[in-house]
Amino acid sequence: MMKRSLHLHVLLRKLQANPVVGLLGPRQVGKTTLAGQVAAARRGPVHRFDLENERDVERLASPLQALEGLKGLVIVDEIQRRQELFPTLRVLADRRPLPARFLVLGSASPELLRQSSESLAGRISYHELPGLSLAEVGRGGWKRLWLRGGFPRSYLAQSEALSRDWRRDLVKTYLERELPGLELRLPAETMRRFWAMLAHSHGQIWNSSEFARSFGVSDKTVRGYLGALSDTFMARLLRPWHENLSKRQVKSPKVYFRDSGLLHLLSGIEDFSQLQTHPRCGASWEGFALEQAIQLTGAWDEECYFWATHQGAELDLLLVRGRRRVGFEFKYSQSPGLTPSMRTALADLRLDHLWVVHPGCERYALARRVEAIPLMDLAKSLSKSLSSPVPPGS
Repeated sequence: MMKRSLHLHVLLRKLQANPVVGLLGPRQVGKTTLAGQVAAARRGPVHRFDLENERDVERLASPLQALEGLKGLVIVDEIQRRQELFPTLRVLADRRPLPARFLVLGSASPELLRQSSESLAGRISYHELPGLSLAEVGRGGWKRLWLRGGFPRSYLAQSEALSRDWRRDLVKTYLERELPGLELRLPAETMRRFWAMLAHSHGQIWNSSEFARSFGVSDKTVRGYLGALSDTFMARLLRPWHENLSKRQVKSPKVYFRDSGLLHLLSGIEDFSQLQTHPRCGASWEGFALEQAIQLTGAWDEECYFWATHQGAELDLLLVRGRRRVGFEFKYSQSPGLTPSMRTALADLRLDHLWVVHPGCERYALARRVEAIPLMDLAKSLSKSLSSPVPPGS
């Protein structure tokens, strides 16, 4: 068991300030374990309800009666299975003085948990628990993290074979239990085929028409397939940034697997040597490093974009925070250089800084405001580049 200290401290702080905290993330990422660590760190009684447990579901048949007398911390796991609890939580959150705080755990995004947004607006604070980060596994763990992905049990497995078996079981459970539990009526075999096909489009511009033709369904239907993966933290749709330029710019999103281990499973990649020689190695590195950069910056989804023109200029990741714009290019090369595309992005987007992130060991300047940096060194430099004041007149 790994103690995820950063996330633990965030949750403890949020529980001090909010009557309800939502801990969201993909299935098996460690939400229940982290909730147990939160309970151990707090004083006072703790009450747990698991909505995959029939006995606990029966206990909550009359939710107000079951919950209103409880004090301390109340943990409700798999909240997406009983969204009708949210109006009750609103009533309980409005009591003064507040006898209990609620930590609700879910495997679906706030957009999918629509009732929570409507019923608990102003009363709930969300925290997303992603897979393990480089900051958590340390410098020596980056190859394993990239190959196996960030699900703790996959990363910590005693062998590559056991890690793959665990990921294979996760995919099966996700398709057969998770999606039906969210009332997403999607055939498991169809979703498996869609997910496998998506692996070939990882890091590319989303083309719904191409997928629709392959499956013999409408564009709307395949968008629903992708939406299901996105809403359950399995896929990332990275939005395009549009600048006021004369150049034609790409307006469709890019799609990524959020976990590199699942990408490798569905791509048939079994070990690190296979990964390095695979045709999609560069795309895999891009997605892995992109997710790590987003984690290390603590960026919200609405701060994250990519940029591309029809003339060929592009930027893998653009973080927009206040008036600051920081760009990222992810290159699977020991010594990446400056490209014409980088120069164009730097000028057209008026970037404050451009990081060229690579797996090597050397950090060096490529041009003014452009720096090549090892992925493991990124955390030390990001906070400064995203928080430094914008020079007057810029």
